[in-house]
Amino acid sequence: MRGEFFRHVPAGGKPLFRPEDPSDGRWQRGSVVEGFYLAGDERTAWAEWYRALAEFGVPPMRQMPRDLWRFDVRLEGVVDLSSEGKLAAVGLSPLAPSRSQWEEFQAVGEALAETGWSGILYLSAARSEGAVALCLFRREERIAGVVPVGPPTMYNEPPAPPTGLRT
Repeated sequence: MRGEFFRHVPAGGKPLFRPEDPSDGRWQRGSVVEGFYLAGDERTAWAEWYRALAEFGVPPMRQMPRDLWRFDVRLEGVVDLSSEGKLAAVGLSPLAPSRSQWEEFQAVGEALAETGWSGILYLSAARSEGAVALCLFRREERIAGVVPVGPPTMYNEPPAPPTGLRT
């Protein structure tokens, strides 16, 4: 898989930031395998951010400023689950923009990580229009095949919510 992906971090933060205690995500539990999430385009990166903030009731300005990083991704071993048909083939329902589905998705993601897959390309739950995101199973500090391309774009205020946003 080759492509350009996006991720934002607090302004001045490291683009490949690795938390001391890995958090849970749609495709993995941090206690099992670490996940590194990227969006297929800038609008999707912001849509995922707005969705998460809405779920927790956090005002967007409380999370500003932010740096938006572009990444050059060149990886082997990424499972493509970027359609409802592909999700159904592994026993998953269409993505909903909430954590209520995470347990079933985490079971699939963790099984894929355990068998050596490097990540999953999937439809964004936060956007309609076929937008995609990428979950990489992070096993070490550096992620081979993932290169941040700087400098980042700094946002002092949140951009307008993208079209097709689902919260």
